[in-house]
Parts: sequence; C-alpha cells; structure tokens
Amino acid sequence: MLTGRTALVTGSVAGLGYALAEGLAAAGADVVINGLCTPEEGRAAADRLAADHGVKAAFDPADLREAAQIESMVTGVVEHFGSLDIVVNNAVIRHFSSIEDFAPADWEESLAVNLTAPFHTARLALPGMKARGWGRIVNLSSYYGFRGAENRIDYVTTKTALIGMARAIAIETAGTGVTCNALCPGSVLTPAIEDRIAGIAAQSGEDVEKVAKRYAADRSPMGRFVDPAKLAAALVFLCSPAGDDITGTALPVDCGWFAA
Repeated sequence: MLTGRTALVTGSVAGLGYALAEGLAAAGADVVINGLCTPEEGRAAADRLAADHGVKAAFDPADLREAAQIESMVTGVVEHFGSLDIVVNNAVIRHFSSIEDFAPADWEESLAVNLTAPFHTARLALPGMKARGWGRIVNLSSYYGFRGAENRIDYVTTKTALIGMARAIAIETAGTGVTCNALCPGSVLTPAIEDRIAGIAAQSGEDVEKVAKRYAADRSPMGRFVDPAKLAAALVFLCSPAGDDITGTALPVDCGWFAA
C-alpha cells in the first residue's frame, strides 16, 4: 500500500511512536525513526523494523529542541532515501504542574518539542511533497486537544495547537496532493501512563492491575486503553489512497472517550 514511500516518525524508538512506525513499515513504507537514546538503541530499533517488515529503516538522533538538528534530519532523510513522503509528528514532552508553579524552562521545552518541531518538519518537508504532488503530514494530538485538564498546561496547549496547525497546513496545501490531519488518541498504555498508574497504586496501596483497569474505565466507555496497533491502522488509512480526500481533520481514536 505504501511501498515506495518514505516516512519520518519523531519520538519513535519505543512506545506509541514505534507502534506507528511499525504500522507504516508493515504497509510497505521505508521508515526513519527518531528519539533521544543511545545510537546503539536507536539502530537496534531500526534494524528490528527492517527485519520484521522487509523495508529499509534508519535511526536519526536529532534533538527536536534544536532547529538546526531538525533541518539536518530532514535533509538526511531525503539524501539517504531520495524523498520524504510522510511526516508523523509524534514526539512529546509533558510536565505536571499547576500554572503558577510551572517552570518557564519546562514551558519553553514543551513548546519546542511538541509544537515548534512539527512546524519545522512540515516547513522543510512541504517543498518536496508539493513538487512530487503527494505527501502526508500527520500530527499526533490528543483527546486533550479538545478539552482542558488541570496541572498539564503545556500538554493541553500544544495538543490543541497541533490541531490548528493541521488545519492551517491543510488549507495551504489543498489541491497539491498533500494532506495534513491530526490523530487524537485517548488513553494509551504508554510507559509514561504505566509510571503514573504505578505511582497511584503505590500511594493508595492498591494492586497495580486494579488501578490500571479503573484508570482505563474512567477514560473510556469501552473500559480499555486504546490499542497502539489500532491507532497505527488509522495512520496508515490516512496515508493510503483512501485518505486522499481527508485533510484538515482531527480524528479521535479514543474508545468513545470524546463522545462521553
């Protein structure tokens, strides 16, 4: 389905990002993954993708807080693979604090990774996409792109802004063969959520599995966490020919959380 396309997925050496990269690779795309880890860990993750799905895969260690490193990463993808056809802006930083206690440095870091980096990847990828008459940009927003929450001002603000960015890019690229959308997952059992559940269990003295079930049920009428593989399937759908007429959309994949 995506054979001959090259995808860049930020924040993807593990967790949800890796699942998204794996979905694209399973659909035939060559994939560049990215994240802050050791070169050995990054290359090993890329090698697994290549071996499991018979595609080309590479790792780029770009620090998304640095515009120059983002530019080098995008340039490197094009030089190595010949094109950059799919950009998935997945990388995220979040801090938990009330607004009045929120450290300014933490705010700037979240803006840089969660919002400014997607701007740069889109800015740099769009000329080539337009020239080829085909491209996909997908921003990973969130359920919290639609509503507020306490003690996470950076996350709510940037995830909301990613939806606006998708709409703006969609309008500017309409008719060029390029689409831009936002995927809005509900609660996914990522390592960060696992740590959060473990902390709740430690504080309450409850069993971790019991806390996890309650945590999921509080955020999903279906009573479960969003399956990363299902979110990856939605991503592949948007990148497939079936997604040609879908642009500027914020698509919830949340087990009914938004509806509730």
